[in-house]
Amino acid sequence: MITETRTGRGFAVAAVLAAALIWSSSFAVTKVALAEIPPMTLGALRFAVAAAVLGVVVHTGRHRLPSPRQRLAIGFAGLLGITAYFALENAGVDLATASDATLIVAAYPIITLALSGRAAFSPVRLTGMLVAVAGVWLVVRGQTGGASDHRLWGDVLLVAGGVAWAAYNLVVRRDGSGASPIVVTYYQTLAGAGGFVLLSLTEADRWSVPAGGDLLRIAFLAAFCSVAAFLLYNFGLRGLEPSVAVTLLTIVPVAGLGWAVVLAGETLTVSQLLGGAIVIAGVSLGSLRKEA
Repeated sequence: MITETRTGRGFAVAAVLAAALIWSSSFAVTKVALAEIPPMTLGALRFAVAAAVLGVVVHTGRHRLPSPRQRLAIGFAGLLGITAYFALENAGVDLATASDATLIVAAYPIITLALSGRAAFSPVRLTGMLVAVAGVWLVVRGQTGGASDHRLWGDVLLVAGGVAWAAYNLVVRRDGSGASPIVVTYYQTLAGAGGFVLLSLTEADRWSVPAGGDLLRIAFLAAFCSVAAFLLYNFGLRGLEPSVAVTLLTIVPVAGLGWAVVLAGETLTVSQLLGGAIVIAGVSLGSLRKEA
């Protein structure tokens, strides 16, 4: 029984880490796409495509669908984790940088811990969180150049996105529908896409036909970052506490910095690389828990 429990936890950790590695590329891809596509419109296109893909899979397979009431609860989680979070992320990345976005994500575990209640805290886990945040501070402190006049507001929006993401984790953890991860992800994405479509109407005067490169970026964000990563993350959440799952996401800044250099043309300093190493140490420490 102990072996099965540890194996299940291992799969959950692996699933969340895989989702994190996929998501780490989304900031740089989003930053490049935002040069031509408005932030809310990009979100609407991304999640509308993702909802269509998931809809085909769910409705052509033998999946048990949740009740109408359960769909409303799942949809609410989608409004938090998709519409609210990604609207704040897209707007934040548009004003700030891809590097800022990848690094601020590392502060999300602290927000999730604060909202999770006293049971989520332990000396070892809290130390790991603080070490990870210290690494982020070192990276941000070492950044130079490339900032716009609105970068601070972009960072504020990205931090606000952390509150939405923490709330999403807590809501998903309480899901009692018993539906499979792909069904849950579908209804979350469907609700999130609907929210984004409404927000995108405010940008109607800026709409244009996306170029070929932007279409590929939208397809990547939809298929990998929205479908595959969310499936993996929702699967992982079933075997982990929200605070542990979000702690594992602090690997995103480290991998995301590499994508920011390759795709968005941003530069890194020695202090940023050192900070990234400290973030990894904090992730490893924060993921530990006392075994019963």
